[in-house]
Amino acid sequence: MDIDLIFVVGAVIGAFSIPALVSAFADRRVPRMAAVFILISGVMITYAAQMRPEPYVLEQLDEVFVSVVARYIN
Repeated sequence: MDIDLIFVVGAVIGAFSIPALVSAFADRRVPRMAAVFILISGVMITYAAQMRPEPYVLEQLDEVFVSVVARYIN
């Protein structure tokens, strides 16, 4: 599997888990599933960052997202 794809999927999972986390805290529930998804997201991002030969730079992240989406749409 492509390292950039793992990074992008991990970032998307992490982004989607934040509203679930906030919703659980607002309803005074334990955010079990949100915590699991944040953990999965963190593991995926960490794995991708360690396996990539050159580190991810903040200025490159938009290029990584666009290249992954373009690669799998076309």
